[in-house]
Amino acid sequence: MNSLSMIYKIVFSIDSLMNRHILKLLILPLFFATIEGVSQAKITWETLEDVNFTDRYSKELDAYYYYPHFGSSVKALQGKEVFLQGHILVINPSEGIFILSRNPYSSCFFCGNGGPESIVELKLKSGHPRFKMDQIVTIKGILKLNRQDVYHCNYIFEEAEVYDRK
Repeated sequence: MNSLSMIYKIVFSIDSLMNRHILKLLILPLFFATIEGVSQAKITWETLEDVNFTDRYSKELDAYYYYPHFGSSVKALQGKEVFLQGHILVINPSEGIFILSRNPYSSCFFCGNGGPESIVELKLKSGHPRFKMDQIVTIKGILKLNRQDVYHCNYIFEEAEVYDRK
């Protein structure tokens, strides 16, 4: 039984015992708070460490690349709206290429520090603010797990937008 049907069952059983109008005033805020809590999750960089990598050969590239094997906690977040704080790496703003990194640019994945799980590719919504390199921000987006496309990161936030910035 999912949480929504449990809430309905509780509401209707209590409703038979109490005045309907008073009950609705008490239950509705709880109901909406529960729905919001289920559909969004604040994650940390440690959350994204639930992944292992093996070398896989690509004929197209004539090279090996890290193939991700996502753990169950990360798989459970696939397609969910999540929040994550990190450093913005402004790669190519004219083409909309931005990365959220666990570390600042001078010590990021591309410089040999950390693994592929320490960066998230951002597919930002139009009208996003301008960013400064290494600006600390919290981004919200829909998490997409990428196993196959070697031209994109393993973690991608689709419909990404700034939730908070410093």
